[in-house]
Amino acid sequence: MTNESDQARRGRVIALVIAIVGLTWLGLLALGDTLGWSQRTLAFFDLAALAGFAYALWLLFGLWRAGQQNKD
Repeated sequence: MTNESDQARRGRVIALVIAIVGLTWLGLLALGDTLGWSQRTLAFFDLAALAGFAYALWLLFGLWRAGQQNKD
């Protein structure tokens, strides 16, 4: 039971990471458009968001692997 609840908690954390990265990215792009930030600055935030999504994907892969190991 604790393993399933631990996996559910990890899944919620991953969903939260994805939501926070996505909303922060959209907010920064809107703010940058309003304030007239350069394309270089906006590209930096694009790369930071990409890194955040890659981190979430890495966490999701780890969760999937843990689920595969618990099947056996």
